[in-house]
Parts: sequence; C-alpha cells; structure tokens
Amino acid sequence: MARIAGVDLPRNKRIEIGLTYIYGIGRSTSRKILDQLNIDPNMKSDDLTEGQVNGIRKVIDSDHTVEGELRTEVSMSIKRLMDLGCYRGLRHRKGLPVRGQRTHTNSRTRKGPRRSTVKKKVLTKK
Repeated sequence: MARIAGVDLPRNKRIEIGLTYIYGIGRSTSRKILDQLNIDPNMKSDDLTEGQVNGIRKVIDSDHTVEGELRTEVSMSIKRLMDLGCYRGLRHRKGLPVRGQRTHTNSRTRKGPRRSTVKKKVLTKK
C-alpha cells in the first residue's frame, strides 16, 4: 500500500482515482501528475514500483499544496474574512450560506435541522 502525503492510497484502484483520496488533488490534477511522470493512469495502485511512488511524492511535495497545509490555508482565509467583518465573513460567522443562496426554505445543510416552535392551544370556556 502506497503512502503519499500522509494518506494511504487505496489498494486495487486505478492510480488516477487513488490520488484523489489526497485532500487538494482532484481528477485533473491527478492526470497532470501522472502525465508528467509518464505513468499509465489505468495502472492499479498496488502495481506501482517504489520509484514511481517516490516520483509522485516529489511532484506533489514540490508543486502542490495538499492535506494539512491546504486545510490551514483555507481556514486562515475564512478567519481573515470573519475578522474583517465583510459580508462573507458575517455569513460564515452566523453559519449561513455565503454565496447568495436563498435561506427562506432551503440551506438546511448550513443551518442544521429545523427547530420547531411549540404553540400552546388556547382553551376557551363556553
């Protein structure tokens, strides 16, 4: 099992797909890395030689921001927006959608489950 950037690549999957298990690497980036190293994207991750794994490791370390470093960068960007007090920062702070989506009926992912308001029945005497 190959270990790259602190992530164990899955066994018995195409290497093109296996590289996407690393945070910050998608399908297109995966293809670019494999083209750069002349590795067949259809090759299974178990079939990689130690030299190929080391080559992938070197390319990712030198050219790409991945895993913990990328997560830190993203969280610092969000924190900067919140500290500035701009509109996007306020939306992050309140836990509401940031990119202009409607909130009247949707956005349950950001807002969480509905909180129902309990209304008491008014008893009337006859």
